[in-house]
Amino acid sequence: MSKPFDPHGTFTALVTPFTGRDDKAKCDEGAFRANVEFQVASGITGLVPCGTTGESPTLTWDEHNRVIELCVEVTRERVSVLAGTGSNSTDEAIMSSTHARDLGASAGLLVDCYYNGPSSLELREEYYERVLAAVSGFPIVPYIIPGRSGCALLAADVAILHQAAPELVPAVKQATGDLDRMAEDRALAGDSLGILSGDDDLTLAMMTDERIRASGVISVMSNIVPAAMTEMVRAQATGDSARALEVQRQLRPLFALVGCTVPATRVLPSGREVATTDKFRNPSPIKTMMAGLGMLSHGLRAPLGSMSRPAVARCRAALMEVHGATPELLAPIEHAFSVSVGQRLADDEVWSALCR
Repeated sequence: MSKPFDPHGTFTALVTPFTGRDDKAKCDEGAFRANVEFQVASGITGLVPCGTTGESPTLTWDEHNRVIELCVEVTRERVSVLAGTGSNSTDEAIMSSTHARDLGASAGLLVDCYYNGPSSLELREEYYERVLAAVSGFPIVPYIIPGRSGCALLAADVAILHQAAPELVPAVKQATGDLDRMAEDRALAGDSLGILSGDDDLTLAMMTDERIRASGVISVMSNIVPAAMTEMVRAQATGDSARALEVQRQLRPLFALVGCTVPATRVLPSGREVATTDKFRNPSPIKTMMAGLGMLSHGLRAPLGSMSRPAVARCRAALMEVHGATPELLAPIEHAFSVSVGQRLADDEVWSALCR
């Protein structure tokens, strides 16, 4: 019996820890269990294994299924599990959603089909509706992120899916960054649709905008500050906007690093230097910060890899800013992982080891 999915609150998009950085690195089940326990103890609403943050594109299906199985096993129905079961293949999404349902996941998070770029009509009829028909009784949450997928389920098609079966399509994860588009979701689907922020830094804007009235967030930074993210969302939901804004202000240095863009230089074989920019996308910064804090071993699955020295320095500086101003936000990490946040932030060797 799974914990029912309720699209209100704070859900952590879990990272997938690996045992190292080489090509033979495996999923680190011990580190994954530790993070899940940390999340639950911190009062998180739910957990999202195998999303973008979990590096789902480079997990084998055996790994993918095992991570979801492990998440369900460790949570023991204490929080809901919104399992990442999407794919750019409808058959694979059906397979993964069936597996997650049978394990006891609360619902499935299905990303719009990346790379092959179907139209919104095709997404609805050949993907979402086929999964709903094949995996009976399993709620799904469409995940709209055109910056990664190259396509997007339109608001009208979100409304058709939700209004046809509100209990089976209870929410949408919105990572378009477009508040007007989110307002259209609300206007067409109605008040019963849950709209979950896919961008930490837009969460309060989405919750306070009367055109949107978002119900929560699927957060990246809650991997390291689950209690603070939960407090921010809960404060806004219960009408304490002042407290929600204060927590947002405290977390802003971290929100700015879901992705990390830094200036760089390339040296051509001719010797010519070319100024350029390196953009390290999620989950590179969050995994770097978690490794620096001692929450897991540093490891990303290729083609992702270690960030440049300037990018790692930015991550460290943001953590130092938060720790210096509000040390209580990172203090739960010390108890959960038996580390000293201050000592690790001050240790140059720790951070040098994370650079490429």
